[in-house]
Amino acid sequence: MPDIVWLLDRIESGPEGPQIGAFFDFDQVIVDCYSASLFFEPRTRTGDLGFTQLIESLTERRTSSRRGRDVSELIRIGASKQAGTKVTALRDQSRETFETTLSHLIYPEARMMIDAHHRMGHTVVIATSGLRPLILPAAEDLGIQKVIATEMVIDKYGRYSGALDSSVRWGKEKAAAVKAFAKEEGIRLKSSFAYANGAGDIPFLELVGNPCAINADSKLRTTARDHGWPSALLRRPAQDRPIDVVRSAAAVSAMGAVVAAAAGVGIASGSRSAAANFASGLGSDVMLRTAGVTLNVVGEENLWSQRPAVFLFNHQSQLDVLVLGALLRENFTGVAKKSLEKDPFFGPIGWLANVAFIDRSNNAKAREALEPVVAALKEGRSLAVAPEGTRSPTPRLLPFKKGPFHIAMQAEVPLVPIVMRNCGEIMAAHSYVVHPGVVDVAVLPPVDTRDWDLADLDEHIAQVRDMYLQTLSDWPTAD
Repeated sequence: MPDIVWLLDRIESGPEGPQIGAFFDFDQVIVDCYSASLFFEPRTRTGDLGFTQLIESLTERRTSSRRGRDVSELIRIGASKQAGTKVTALRDQSRETFETTLSHLIYPEARMMIDAHHRMGHTVVIATSGLRPLILPAAEDLGIQKVIATEMVIDKYGRYSGALDSSVRWGKEKAAAVKAFAKEEGIRLKSSFAYANGAGDIPFLELVGNPCAINADSKLRTTARDHGWPSALLRRPAQDRPIDVVRSAAAVSAMGAVVAAAAGVGIASGSRSAAANFASGLGSDVMLRTAGVTLNVVGEENLWSQRPAVFLFNHQSQLDVLVLGALLRENFTGVAKKSLEKDPFFGPIGWLANVAFIDRSNNAKAREALEPVVAALKEGRSLAVAPEGTRSPTPRLLPFKKGPFHIAMQAEVPLVPIVMRNCGEIMAAHSYVVHPGVVDVAVLPPVDTRDWDLADLDEHIAQVRDMYLQTLSDWPTAD
């Protein structure tokens, strides 16, 4: 039995309610890395860290990650390097690092466990030695409102002083902080859960009635065995292996060949739409197959029941474009940001499909660019658009923008929600490497917009977005 199966069963068969805590260590439990290193590396490249500081940091990082050493000194070094940094600046840096790097390193099964605890109504907490500002973007994405972390002093000018405002939350200090938190929040520790990976967290795990060693080091594995604690290994996020890079390059080459052939079809027939149909269906099939990606589609009949339509999709990576091509096949166009017009991969496809490239910094030009889209819908061509407006770095659904809903109302066509999962795992948001796997797709029934009123648009948008949330939390099965 895969570890995640019994882990979820263990959560779901336990008591419910906010008095039950679920305490997660961060590094190697939620994320497949030592997270502090992600914040050191950019500063070493830019020269913000001096040679002596760099050696200190790298030495501490190596000994901490390889031998389970107390990380207190590394945390102090990290805090001291923030002296003079504005709170807002570190917040923005942490957000950028999360979106570009850390988000891709979250264990998919850790996310499943956290979601299971949320469904049970538990108080979910990240308990880590890390500095609070570096942890908060991940906590927000995971829906975790409570964080126990190492705190830094903020001066009266809104800058970090470089000093710590708490003990380093490691070993017995983390256990003490968790115990104090539980007392303050009314958490029943003896009925609660805790997850950690290192020997330094043994005092932390001993606090709760349901401890679990996750991706444990050798000392913790031995201790867990002696205490009768369960141990589990989580499936790692997809890694960029050489074979995946080669396969992805081959897939791009195959797609290029199909696009070139499609251009020939367009020239011979005098029809750019014929070329687009040729490229979108066949090209997407070939590229997905070459990359080792297959589709598992529920509700496929909804792709064809009412056309033209505005097909909405949740956006995680460029893989979404290929999935849409394989699903919609023909007679559709799209909307994309202006910068993609010159993208070597997407640009030619966008030209063939007559995609509307939008300059988001200029509202007037954006509205002007969308006018042909409405005309295309009225003439019988469908539209594929991401209501989030941008790629989400994780499976978390971003807020929906109003534009696609306005377009559907103006053209008097239905909305068809296409819900995807696994796209971000198979191809990260800012990556060009595709990993083999299965993309799950649920195509929901068309939503009629003809009776909608602009006065109620926010309510309609919320209802459609809720369809996505419900589908992602309770995935449908084929009849």
